[in-house]
Amino acid sequence: MVAVSEQQERFGDTHIAVVTFAEHRRLAEHRQAIMSRVVDGSQMAWLSDPDRRLYRALDVPRASLWRVYNPGTIRMYGRLLRSGRTMSRPVDDTRQLGADVVVAPDGALSTVFRPPSPDSRPSVEELIAAVDEARTRGDGW
Repeated sequence: MVAVSEQQERFGDTHIAVVTFAEHRRLAEHRQAIMSRVVDGSQMAWLSDPDRRLYRALDVPRASLWRVYNPGTIRMYGRLLRSGRTMSRPVDDTRQLGADVVVAPDGALSTVFRPPSPDSRPSVEELIAAVDEARTRGDGW
């Protein structure tokens, strides 16, 4: 895994936006929960998409219960609990999958990662590689 300062250095001028389907009134709470796990959330834009328009536009599906609560997800929750995190009853749709997207400055989608389950997300290294690839392709960087 890449060190935090290395991540910040390697991402350079890249901007990060977090899009969630949490209601706008819950955005601060959602942001705080995620901030504990990210490099530098102060440089992120936080957007609420409760109608999931962006999710539909990116063709990000909802998963079956088995795909959401698979052994990998259960292990992930176990690691969080062992690290001292507390779990609360979910209030959002636990079956809605997420996506990670690299967007070029001209607004074109460069890369879309659509993980098959919540425990399967691209690593920071994969995201950096996608940003680097977009830069070398000349997508406006």
